[in-house]
Amino acid sequence: MENNKDRNKAVSFWLVELVLMIAFVALSRIMEGYKTLALAFFAITVLVALYKLISMYSAKNEKKAKIIKTVLTSLVFAGLAFFAVTEAFVISSAHTDKDPEAPYLIVLGAGVNGTVPSLALEYRLEAAKLYLDEYPKAIAIVSGGQGEGENITEAECMRSWLVEKGVQEDRILIESKSTSTQENLEKSLEIIRKNGGDPSGRVAIVSGEYHLYRAKYMARELGAEPLGVSAQTKFPLLMINYIIREAFGVAYIWIM
Repeated sequence: MENNKDRNKAVSFWLVELVLMIAFVALSRIMEGYKTLALAFFAITVLVALYKLISMYSAKNEKKAKIIKTVLTSLVFAGLAFFAVTEAFVISSAHTDKDPEAPYLIVLGAGVNGTVPSLALEYRLEAAKLYLDEYPKAIAIVSGGQGEGENITEAECMRSWLVEKGVQEDRILIESKSTSTQENLEKSLEIIRKNGGDPSGRVAIVSGEYHLYRAKYMARELGAEPLGVSAQTKFPLLMINYIIREAFGVAYIWIM
């Protein structure tokens, strides 16, 4: 009877590990853009294995195994608590602010596939177009340099997309040197100053809903009064992936 119980536990363990690994491989190798979610499944796989090893070790030294398990569990709960706090800030800002009208709209860059905007960038451009239609006096600053796999700068890709959709070229200013969100904002605010605007005044920022908390936090640190304009991610699983990833970005700016 005891052998059957142990055998069932072993089978259950390996089934769980198999399912987790299949999820990891599918998200990392088959589906594009889900790297963070894939790593989350891998981390869970490792964690389950660690608890299994501790359980096996307890047969030799129950006291030490109990201490190790307590330490590991404490670390896991501390990590989850910190993760929950960061996600609370991310999710609470994942929407367009009320009355987001501002003289300037900063459109934060995202990946470009050759010369074509990635899905994330296209969402931002769609949100920017709607904003510019609603507030015809607003000037857009498209911000983003050129990265690996990009044949043109993100800024040039955004400018071309907006012009093709009917936005007048004289309403678009280009910032094409930045390589990070921090640089996006610093250089865009400098463009506002050079254009005769007030970089410490109201400025609207377009980004993915998951990214707005961090973008606004940085903008406030630079002296601006940011207003978030949400580019909604249309695929729920992709949005979950981005929201999980964003927790690490938020943790970085808090710590650094």
